[in-house]
Amino acid sequence: MTRRTEWPGAEAGAGPGAEFTAESTDGSPGSTPGAGFGEGVGRRARSRSRDSGSPSPARGGKGEPRDPVEQARAVCLRLLTGTPRTRKQLADALRKREIPDEAAEEVLSRFEDVGLIDDAAFADAWVESRHHGRGLARRALVRELRTKGVDSAVIDEAVGQLDPEQEEETARELVGRKLRSTRGLDRDKRLRRLAGMLARKGYGEGMALRVVRQALEAEGEDTEGLDEPV
Repeated sequence: MTRRTEWPGAEAGAGPGAEFTAESTDGSPGSTPGAGFGEGVGRRARSRSRDSGSPSPARGGKGEPRDPVEQARAVCLRLLTGTPRTRKQLADALRKREIPDEAAEEVLSRFEDVGLIDDAAFADAWVESRHHGRGLARRALVRELRTKGVDSAVIDEAVGQLDPEQEEETARELVGRKLRSTRGLDRDKRLRRLAGMLARKGYGEGMALRVVRQALEAEGEDTEGLDEPV
């Protein structure tokens, strides 16, 4: 059901736009806002707006720049969807899109306040995932987190969750999976290949040689002289 309200000036030639504005609905089933006369007037009013090129109030004129804070917020939300990011990663993305520093700082600080940006949580999750999923050692994890702009103190705390025993056990598992593919090679070549694999994952030379030597010994290889780096 539609109700017509007579606004002051409607009868004095205020124009069809005024009449359409006065249309309202009571929400009854089957009722449609702007039905009847108001609907037709609304179409004519919208047509005149398009023909004259008048901007809509919500979107602004064509080519008019968006508010920098609004733009920064939209960029950050899009980048954070499904993928955690560090503050530096988001800051770099905003800088690339030429968002003013002041607007970027405002949005990034707000996102930190509400927990949408949390470099400490990011670092903890990164260490957990990359160590157990890829077998990376602390040295490699530190290097990766630095490239993502995580603060050194936060990195130290995150990689501190990996104790030396756990790190060495992971190194043994990595060597065990790779060992079979090196069978048939001479001892020194096997050593270089296995130790090199561990080095690329961030394991220190001493640990790598110890773990590889023990794995080769378990297969019956003569490891005499392998205590020194090759």
